[in-house]
Amino acid sequence: MADLRLEDLSASNIAAANALSLKPGQEQYVTPVSYSAAAVIINPATSWQRVIVDGDDVVAFIQADFDPQAPSEEFRSILWRINVDADDQGKGVGRFAVEALADEARKRGLDALYVIWEPGEDGPEAFFLRTGFEPVGETNYGDTIGKLAL
Repeated sequence: MADLRLEDLSASNIAAANALSLKPGQEQYVTPVSYSAAAVIINPATSWQRVIVDGDDVVAFIQADFDPQAPSEEFRSILWRINVDADDQGKGVGRFAVEALADEARKRGLDALYVIWEPGEDGPEAFFLRTGFEPVGETNYGDTIGKLAL
């Protein structure tokens, strides 16, 4: 994992991003990458989508949004999605992705990064807590709002 790097999501790597595998039980927490890419058509100016590449292999996908005009603070700098291939989980890939996103937020002059996750046994809560997010609230639907101070 020494050769990790970010690349923009593009036509040349979206198939590999869509092929990222999941561990059993994670399916309910993740939608296909192509759905996330299609959703960005609404506002591509604020979206930040990257794949994480190890050597020549796509090992993760991350999507965030930076919208200074968003009505709620948590939506001004938010991690919407992170998907690390099942075989590469636990090897620092997710942490690399979150740290790269945090660096991007800092470059944009932001002092916090947010994420919203669905609670559950196989869900992402433990990962987000390990990477420094702290629960700061709950959505109307019972999802946890996490904040990473930058």
